[in-house]
Amino acid sequence: MGGKITYFFLAAALVLVFGVVALEGVLLLLTGEPAAMGMGAVAFLLPVVGAWFLWHNTSFARNAHRLARELEAEGGLPVQEPERTPGGRIDRDAADEIFAKRRAETEESPEDWRCWFRLAVAYHDARDTPRARKAMQRAITLRRTSPSGV
Repeated sequence: MGGKITYFFLAAALVLVFGVVALEGVLLLLTGEPAAMGMGAVAFLLPVVGAWFLWHNTSFARNAHRLARELEAEGGLPVQEPERTPGGRIDRDAADEIFAKRRAETEESPEDWRCWFRLAVAYHDARDTPRARKAMQRAITLRRTSPSGV
């Protein structure tokens, strides 16, 4: 729950910054000077790109949590917790072993969103965030396109 509150607080602060940048863009456009007007036009572009990025990440997180809740209700969440080092980090060898199992499971059932979700968790545990996001996005897409969820 603390993560959600932090995310909401940071998103609200970011929206406030977008508003300030857009206001500065208006002020720069009103100067009438060509260089200032160019900077003002760019100042409008930054909040648009930032808002798209914020929306994209928020919807990704919402969809991933929705899949996690659905998988938990089915009893299909990954139950094998990787071993941890004395410092609390996930042991790399244990994560790689679990990852190999999840990858094989996904190769056997490439159209099952549940396998892709579990593979995304394994990627995350193996500290491969870009591939974890891609696998989770694949799970979200497969779940969205399969009407029955199978």
